[in-house]
Order: sequence, then C-alpha cells, then structure tokens
Amino acid sequence: MSIRRAHARVPILCALLGALISLALPQATFAAHSHAHHDATVDAPIGVMGDHLHPQGGVMLSYRYMRMSMNGNRDGTSRQSENSVHRSFPIAPLEMDMEAHMFSVMWAPHEDVTLAAMLPFKRLDMKHRTRGGRSFTTRSHGIGDTKFTALVRLFDRGEHHLHLNLGVSAPTGSISAKDDTPMGRSRLPYPMQLGSGTWDLLPGATYTGAWEKITWGSQILGTLRTGINRKGYRLGHRFGTTGWLGLALAPWVSTSVRLAYQDWRGIRGDDDDLNRNQVPTADPDLRAGRRLDLWIGLDLKATNGALRGHRLALEVGRPVYQKLDGPQLETDWMITVGWQKIF
Repeated sequence: MSIRRAHARVPILCALLGALISLALPQATFAAHSHAHHDATVDAPIGVMGDHLHPQGGVMLSYRYMRMSMNGNRDGTSRQSENSVHRSFPIAPLEMDMEAHMFSVMWAPHEDVTLAAMLPFKRLDMKHRTRGGRSFTTRSHGIGDTKFTALVRLFDRGEHHLHLNLGVSAPTGSISAKDDTPMGRSRLPYPMQLGSGTWDLLPGATYTGAWEKITWGSQILGTLRTGINRKGYRLGHRFGTTGWLGLALAPWVSTSVRLAYQDWRGIRGDDDDLNRNQVPTADPDLRAGRRLDLWIGLDLKATNGALRGHRLALEVGRPVYQKLDGPQLETDWMITVGWQKIF
C-alpha cells in the first residue's frame, strides 16, 4: 500500500477507533461507571470538546489554555529551508506561536439536549526575515469567533453513548488586524487574523464507551464556511476526527492517549489589501493541509471535600504526520490545560 493511500484512510481509522474497541471488549455494565457518566464525571481528554451531555438542569463552567508552536517551513511532507522560501518570496515566515484562552459554559435544558457556548481570546505572534536579512515580528490579539453548540442524544445504552454535535460559529473575531512591517503598517496575512469573517456551520457526532477502568471514544467534527466575508474571501472548510483511549489509575486520576486527524482546504477568493507575492502566508493558494497528531493526557478530579466537582486536566501533543500545500509553517508541538466545574 502506498503512503498516500495509507494516509487517506487515517480519518476513517480515527473515527472508528472507539467502535472497534467496543467490539473487542465485553459488553459488561459497570455500575460505578454508569452512575458517573450520568453525572457527567467520566470525560474525554481535555482537548476534546462537546464530549458528553449533562443531566437536566446541569451546568458546567470551563476554561482551557491552548498553545501551539510552529517553527520552519514545509511543502508537502518535506522541510523547506529559509533560502528555499526566499527564492519565491522576499519575506519568509520563520516561526509562529498561537495562544488561546477558551471560556465556555454548558447547560442542559432537557436530559437529551445540552447547550454550550464558547468564547476564545487569542494571541498570535509570527517572526519573519526578509531576503536582505532584516528580522521582524507581527502580532495580533483579541476575541476570536464565538461558537454555539447543541448536543443532542441519539443513543444511550449501558456504557455506550452517541450524540450529535450541532453548532454554529459567529464571526466575532477580527479579519482586519494590522501591525508594523518593513512596508509600514499593513494588513496582516490570513493566519494572523482572529476570525473567519463568515457564519460557519459546525456539524459532528461523538461516541463514548467504558468498561471497568477503561474509557474510549471517537468524534467527527466539521467546519463548513458560508458565503464570502467583507474582505472578499472565504476560509477553507475543515474536517477533523479523533479517537482516544483512557485508563483510570485511581478514582481521582486517569491518563489518556489520543490520535487526531485534521484536513483543511484552501481559501476561496482573496483580500485585496494583501500581496500574495510578498510572503507565502498572504497567498490564498498556499493555505490547505492535513495533519495527524498524537496526544498524551493526564486528568485529575476531586471526588469529595470542598473541591468536589472540580477537574484539572492536561494534554500535550505533537504531529506524527503533516502534509502542507506550502511553503507553510509546520507545527512542532501543542499543549492544552483545562479546568472545569460541574454544578
């Protein structure tokens, strides 16, 4: 089997990971886990959002800190040197740090429906060097796009749960961010903007299961862009799927391993204020790609006392495969730290 054909099957393998595990494990009912899942205390890794419903009237507050580090350029699956980028562009991006503070609230008006809202605050920093050797950094920060989601139960039998993730993303993030560059104060390229500028649909589905001290699950999510934003372009559609396996070491601590695959398409149209020949991040034809990440997680949860209902969790990850329509900055590592409180 060729490498191309093998990676084309990655989304299917990740999406079916939870189902395959459920077939391999006994269909046993473990009373303690059943009660815990109903009370929304058995959770997916912290980097997975919208993984469970809450009992009617239940409320959960969440905060997540997410950071991604990108260093060096890639075209296809091959690294590209700075000199290689400079042969086509007078400015080469060198590295980028992406930070996000994600605040969310979940509320269940019905036992089969849980509603969620998420507001991100983002900070983006990108370092560049000109063909003449001048280095400079551009920055943008502010509110990103706000997401509203409904989790609708489809199936709930013993330790096996399936629900739909039906969401919409509101264009609250700026697409007009500017900063100082060697050419003066200029509109920043596409990856430095804070939002999409369009109303986006967020369809998906999530399956979770458990057996004794083992939990598992899979999730498929999409981002479907609608229309053209006021700057004359539309970001590419996105598809993501993930599958995970967790192990409870004690009632208050668990670990997890997760694979996550992402596929994102190129930009349609372009922003007239950007010069696509100046830097690769301003070329709408160089924004597509796909990536497979491996994540390791640690989950701490207070089961009694004054901190009962509080959860603190961590996930760290890095790509094991990435193919970019570049030159594009490649991803080096990611981290997510989160806190949740159930009421």
